[in-house]
Amino acid sequence: MRKPKNIDVMGGTDLRTDISNWMPITVPEINKVFSDMPLHWCIAGGWALDLHLCKQTREHSDIDVIITRDEQLIAYQNLKRDWMLYKAQDGKLDLWEDGEYLNFTEDIWVSKSSETPWAFQIMIIDTEENFWTYQRDKSVRRPLDQICLKTVEGIPYLRPEIQLLHKAGSSQVREKHSGSLILYFLVQDCRRFK
Repeated sequence: MRKPKNIDVMGGTDLRTDISNWMPITVPEINKVFSDMPLHWCIAGGWALDLHLCKQTREHSDIDVIITRDEQLIAYQNLKRDWMLYKAQDGKLDLWEDGEYLNFTEDIWVSKSSETPWAFQIMIIDTEENFWTYQRDKSVRRPLDQICLKTVEGIPYLRPEIQLLHKAGSSQVREKHSGSLILYFLVQDCRRFK
C-alpha cells in the first residue's frame, strides 16, 4: 500500500482520517470483483509474490490491483455501483468523480462507503503501444500481455520479476522475506529481462 505523503484525507463532503483503517478483501473476492470486467488487470504487491509461490508467506495489510490508464474509466464504471473510489493525489484522497479521466493519478483507494475500512487499492500504470514501461528506466519494458501470470484458478498476478523490480525501487522492507523466497525460484528460471 502506497500512502500519499503528508496526507490530508478528504472526499467531497466526507472527511476521512482513517488512512490506516484497512480490512482488505480476499484474493478470491478481488477475482470476483474484476474477472468479468473487459480490461487488463492483475494482483500486485505482496500477494502477487505469494500467488507465484502458491502459498501465503506473511500477513497482508492490503491488496493491490493493477489496471492500465487507458482502461481506467471501464474500471470506474464497473466499480461505482458498489464501491466508493478515492484518488490519491497531491497528498489528498478525493472522491473520483463520474467521467473524470485521471491523467497523473497512480493510486485509487476503494471502500464500500465513506465509513467503512479500505478494501483494496488500484494502481494505474501507463502503457505505450501495448507495452508496459518501468517508470524509473524507460528502457525496461515488456509487452502488456506478458506482464502477468495466472494461478491454476486463473487469477492474474504481476510477474515476480516485475513486482520485485518495483519493490527494489521502494523502501518497503516488509517484502524482504517474500523477496528472498521468490529469488530462489527466479534463479532456477533465469531469463534475460528486457
